[in-house]
Amino acid sequence: MALHRISDSTPPDLATREQEITLLLEVAKLMGRSGDPDAAIYRILGMMSQLLGLNRGRVLLPDPNSGQLRIRHAYGLTDAERDRGSYSLGEGVTGRVMKTGQIALIQDIDNEPEYLARAIDRSTLPQETVAYIAVPIVQDEHAIGVLGVHRLRRRSRQFQDDLNLLRVIASMIGQVLRIHQLIAERTAELVSENRYLKSALDTQGGQYGILGESPALRHVLKQVHRIADTQATVLITGASGTGKEKIARMVHRISQRNAKPFISINCAAIPADLLESELFGHEKGAFTGASSAKTGKIALADGGTLFLDEIGDMPEALQSKILRVLQERVVQPIGGNRDLPVDVRIIAATHQNLQAAVNAGNFRLDLFYRLNVIPLHMPALRDRASDIRLLTRHFLDRYTHLHGWNVVVDEGVLERLEAFDWPGNIRQLENVLERAVLLSTDGRIGTPLIDEILHEESRISPFEGERHGLRDEHAPAPSRHNEPRTLPSSGASCTSAVRPYQRVHATEAERLKRAIEQTGGNKTRAAMDLGLTPRQLRYRLKKLGIETT
Repeated sequence: MALHRISDSTPPDLATREQEITLLLEVAKLMGRSGDPDAAIYRILGMMSQLLGLNRGRVLLPDPNSGQLRIRHAYGLTDAERDRGSYSLGEGVTGRVMKTGQIALIQDIDNEPEYLARAIDRSTLPQETVAYIAVPIVQDEHAIGVLGVHRLRRRSRQFQDDLNLLRVIASMIGQVLRIHQLIAERTAELVSENRYLKSALDTQGGQYGILGESPALRHVLKQVHRIADTQATVLITGASGTGKEKIARMVHRISQRNAKPFISINCAAIPADLLESELFGHEKGAFTGASSAKTGKIALADGGTLFLDEIGDMPEALQSKILRVLQERVVQPIGGNRDLPVDVRIIAATHQNLQAAVNAGNFRLDLFYRLNVIPLHMPALRDRASDIRLLTRHFLDRYTHLHGWNVVVDEGVLERLEAFDWPGNIRQLENVLERAVLLSTDGRIGTPLIDEILHEESRISPFEGERHGLRDEHAPAPSRHNEPRTLPSSGASCTSAVRPYQRVHATEAERLKRAIEQTGGNKTRAAMDLGLTPRQLRYRLKKLGIETT
């Protein structure tokens, strides 16, 4: 195995040095919250990838039972790749680093016999020269683990810069592990209980694509774990793009019904005259074109879960039939003359305010009460601002791997994403980030590109009721005939009154301060007068260094 020392007098790029400093500052913050080393190390490895192009980072630690060196923490690796990452002491590049305590730099993995390519198959990596760097994690002058990363050799960043940085990061990861070890030894019982609770809240949600650590999302996950094993009907509300179907699938998967089918049907996507047949099925000859019998979705879900998405768009004539399913647990196909018993749990979802629809006479009150046994409300992304960074890194990792492009995020991009109002919620954020990956140049996502994309996105003004997951109770209920929706006439509350996303300019400082003064310090009202969301105003005040009381 070749051990290299790179010497180069070329001065480091200023932007790269700033990214290094940003990374080290964030790692230092994470060290202060290292009670959960899994989350802390995952974030460290993720930032190394996003900021500096040190990809597929993994931390290998000895298995306490077998002594084998195994991948314990990773970013950008599949579960199968992590499982394959097992080495004996001295085996391969990674095992040699663990045994000798020396750094290994492999500038071309294709020309290094000792590089085993065991965890990550070479065919999944970019078809160009790939380098591998492995650094020992040292405690008390002994290697306790290994930090390994891939990078492209052609990158302008010097190898020596990467080696220097990785040695510091490895030391910090070692401290994260040490702090956690001390906490575990002194408060073993409490740490064990906290780890169990965190696994129930975070890991379970993450397995089903529900990512986030915000209080609003944690509240929903607590409710899901509390009611999953009951037989109660669930009504999930929330604006479009907030993840209602994912929550429904999570309820099913952690319930006792998980071995049976999860059947999903969108009540708004199927014409009213076909929806009954889809739900209840039909007998042969029941109507013109029914050349054979068909089993309905309700019967297909027998023993499992039926998810009725956009239940608020269900025709009134069908509402009574769904009510009978809930009350009597039977279904009768169209053209049939006998009831078929079904054992099905119904989870419904809507972005509408069903109470308003009931008041307007467009949704049955008795059905509403039957559905609303367990209400779950999915928070809008603007109410989960602390999750935007985590979601951003997740989506960037997904689409850089999907499209085979390595990209890093410039300073200021995350702050712009956090300041945006996200009327389309997580679905809109995901769309923006995939577009940013595809439109990025030179392997970077810069603030000009994000500004341009967000400016285009801010021209989209969804119906206010849909955006907030409810409608004004005095407004007419939604049409059943796909009639065009009209925006509310109140200019103050209309989303279209908010101006498109634009860059912050020093020239607007006086205008912002004047607006706040005119409203007596009420920033929410000042934002409305300026045509901004409150978050956009707060972001501008922060960027311009304006302090208000």
